[in-house]
Amino acid sequence: MEMNEFASRVESLQNRLFRTAVLYLGSQSDAEEALDEAVYRGLKNCKKLREPDYFNTWMTRILLNVCCDEQRRRKREQSWEELPETAAEAFDNLPLREAVNRLPKELKELVILRYFTGYTLREASEILDIPQGTAATRERRALKLLRLELGEEETA
Repeated sequence: MEMNEFASRVESLQNRLFRTAVLYLGSQSDAEEALDEAVYRGLKNCKKLREPDYFNTWMTRILLNVCCDEQRRRKREQSWEELPETAAEAFDNLPLREAVNRLPKELKELVILRYFTGYTLREASEILDIPQGTAATRERRALKLLRLELGEEETA
């Protein structure tokens, strides 16, 4: 698909995509950003579209993926913004903070969500978009590493 054809097809579909993004994200400014990102991703990959007849479906799917990415990003930001003061004070305990910061990223995210923001294992797995079993495994691994780091002996 040529860039001129892509541009004309996106222009004819733009209002429909925008309405979809507004309904999905609930904000016009977020919808505009999502639409821009979807058009960029579509343009970048338009040569990969095998069936031009499915252009509308293809662009809508790209837009929905962008909207899902945005919602995941919002959930992660919310979890940091809603950090309770008592948990923040506990996290400021220097040895604990340093130990948590040294954890691998996927373990650190889970520990912060579970123990400093109060999410359940199920909620944390949804926020991180991982299966609940994977979250439980990561939690056990993180706690084991923290115990070793902080010098506490395992009781299990």
